[in-house]
Amino acid sequence: MPNFLQLGIRKEINHTLKSLGIVAPTPIQKRTIPSVLEGKDVIAKAQTGTGKTLAFVLPILEKIDVHKSDVQALILTPTRELAQQISKEIKRMVENVEGINTLAVYGGQDVAHQLKKLKGATHIVVATPGRLLDHIRRGSIDLSTVQMLVLDEADEMLHMGFLPEVDDIIYETLSSRQTMLFSATMPNEIRSLAKKYMVEPEFIEVKAKRVTVDEIKQVVIETTDRRKQATLLHLIGEHRPFLAIIFCRTKVRAKKLHDALIANGYESDELHGDLTQSKREKAMKRFRDAKTQFLVATDVAARGLDVEGVTHVYNYDIPQDVDSYVHRIGRTGRAGGDGVAITLVAPKDMEFLRMIEKGIQQKFEIQVIEGVSIPDREDYERVSRKQSKEGKFSEGRRKTGGNTATH
Repeated sequence: MPNFLQLGIRKEINHTLKSLGIVAPTPIQKRTIPSVLEGKDVIAKAQTGTGKTLAFVLPILEKIDVHKSDVQALILTPTRELAQQISKEIKRMVENVEGINTLAVYGGQDVAHQLKKLKGATHIVVATPGRLLDHIRRGSIDLSTVQMLVLDEADEMLHMGFLPEVDDIIYETLSSRQTMLFSATMPNEIRSLAKKYMVEPEFIEVKAKRVTVDEIKQVVIETTDRRKQATLLHLIGEHRPFLAIIFCRTKVRAKKLHDALIANGYESDELHGDLTQSKREKAMKRFRDAKTQFLVATDVAARGLDVEGVTHVYNYDIPQDVDSYVHRIGRTGRAGGDGVAITLVAPKDMEFLRMIEKGIQQKFEIQVIEGVSIPDREDYERVSRKQSKEGKFSEGRRKTGGNTATH
């Protein structure tokens, strides 16, 4: 296994990595760093937690020319939280390196303060699409000198509706630039984006380690869409989580469930794309400070979310791909703590459940809470017979009779 020096990272940065306990490159770093240093375009399919940030940050730092004061690298990311995390990581890496200046550009900041900073020498810009376009339109930022472009969490930029803005931003950069695209999933729109803007890209795929799911207790509860809310309220009354994230498929469903939790006397916040940046920041801070017990979120809003002390994750709506499932349940059981992930499944969700089982190579035992998640015995047997004929829910079901203790 090569070390960072052998991959082409200078000794000053290697010293910083060692001081942070980072000695061996992760698979994504080992494969990406040499390609980026060679000037190749790169498409990397990798999720959060694989070390992908350093996979593009380290080679970018090697290629910056500090004798020039213009913007040489642009890193686009979907959320303010991710922009903050990446710029923090860059600043850590350049502690022992002279002259590399980074600027984070995102919504919710004082524009005048950003403009003042942009007047100084800036080599790397880490930005969210909306705020960066504001600066382009004001004429306060020039991207015509950008030689390296990173599209981080490209699939989330797609889901948040940022692709038109990304198009406009790329148009402002040199056509000869080097482009790096990082994405947890590869929907067709992202493949099209890559085809449009990249030249003979090298495709790098890194599988997430299964350890993320092995360390978490996973529970699947059979229910119906109509009974989901009552089932969830029953479960949280029983589990009494310290901090819990509840995932919903859409913003509308997240809002409705958040309102129901508040109406039932729970401290809850919502986190989705319809909220302003400052409201999202406040919701995150309250949750991090354990002032709210529940955070009802969509996948997009929770990308990059890392909160200590999350004891439970509830999939109110089942995720529709394996990567999203692993990413969601990985929000719990951090730093050696025990984590519990509960997924509610309606009959129409079975194909997704089977797909997740196959993806994580685990078989789930499906539980029911009679009288809560499903009708009482008599009704249940009638429904069960009907579903058995249809081949649904016929395997691995366990009745829990109102008790689904997960500890």
